[in-house]
Amino acid sequence: MGALQSLSDEPEYRELAEKTGFSFEQIGILHKRFKQLSHNEDMLRRADLDTIPDLACNPIRTQIIEAFFDKRNFHQNGDGTVEEISFEEFLVVMSHFRPPALNMTEDQREKVRREKLRFLFNMHDTDNDGTITLEEYRHVVEELLSRSGALGKETAKGIADAAMLEVASISIGHMEPDEFYEGITFEHFLKILKDIEIETKMNIRFLNMDTTTLCK
Repeated sequence: MGALQSLSDEPEYRELAEKTGFSFEQIGILHKRFKQLSHNEDMLRRADLDTIPDLACNPIRTQIIEAFFDKRNFHQNGDGTVEEISFEEFLVVMSHFRPPALNMTEDQREKVRREKLRFLFNMHDTDNDGTITLEEYRHVVEELLSRSGALGKETAKGIADAAMLEVASISIGHMEPDEFYEGITFEHFLKILKDIEIETKMNIRFLNMDTTTLCK
């Protein structure tokens, strides 16, 4: 209790709690993990995440690591990447994986959903051109479906393949003969994922913690 009280007395922790939605206790747990990963340094680097065993076999390992160093995910109006991140930036990125609070209004829940989808879109829009490819979209759908636990990997892959073909037929089918297909924009991404519940599916376990528990 004393440790939590001391955290609540720190102005920066109060600001972090307001900015990310994490409780003081959750911030304390994540700070401890941050220090473990960074070898007790104040900044975290790619190499620190690159050695995590649970992440080694993840098919989107590179995208997950890069997401932590992408300025677009820091709740700021920036682009490009950085070489190292502070605890605050680490916490902001982690907040994208946090399930929505149970007492949220519909407007708040919709805002969280949009932020999560923007984060997911950015993760696959690696060149920051505002679009993702059909193959990248297929991979997003497969990941979301396989995380539901109700579908096997092959079934999720089959549905994702069908979803990709459907988007291709809709997107390219409405184009003029002289138009060039540039990919899926974020607004289009929102529309085609409107029936997939992602609020509780975006979680990570590669930090030796389950982010589905980080909900007040």
